[in-house]
Amino acid sequence: MIALSPEQARHLHALRLKAGAALELLLDGGPWQADLTGITLEVAHVRLISPLLELRESPIPLHACLPITSHLATWEDWLPPLVELGVTHFHPIIYARSEFDSRRTLAKVPRWSRIIASAVEQSHRSHIPELLPAQQFTSLLDWRIPQRWVAYEATANVVNPALSMEALAFTCGPEGGISDAEFVALRDSGWQPVCLGRSILRAATAPIAVMGAIQFQLNS
Repeated sequence: MIALSPEQARHLHALRLKAGAALELLLDGGPWQADLTGITLEVAHVRLISPLLELRESPIPLHACLPITSHLATWEDWLPPLVELGVTHFHPIIYARSEFDSRRTLAKVPRWSRIIASAVEQSHRSHIPELLPAQQFTSLLDWRIPQRWVAYEATANVVNPALSMEALAFTCGPEGGISDAEFVALRDSGWQPVCLGRSILRAATAPIAVMGAIQFQLNS
């Protein structure tokens, strides 16, 4: 038997669930089948029945190195679909064209964490992706993840790298894109350019396009 948080209790109360209702809970060790034993507006207790051993995660770690954007609300558009598509780690990256304010970004972290947790519940994933602190783009130059992809608008004629069953990181630019100098530095340190089509995608579109293509290949 475990007690849920007041926020969780209020959510279940809003759904008008009653004692005896079947639930699925995501605990630190993964998802569990449970049932609701009692509920008030602020308190809810559940009984754990058995762990759910279904395979719901991507077969490889997927690191989304997303740019800090001038409109931080863009992150709120990115997070739900990227969680649904299997991202395991979110890395906020400060590019030359990022408008980075440390206090403003740090203030957004609790909200972003709640959005991630909600998307995990909605998509029935087994683990909550990790949200890392913001870091300068130069930190990416030292990464040694086996697969490193950079989406760049000037790569319309490149042949995209083949996906292998190893950890993968991808990155793309903020509004205005990755600068030419940043792209050259990434490419020279082992990041492979990827093409997302003949048109230039908005900053809000590119990460979701990358993850959709990755998941298509992982499940082909």
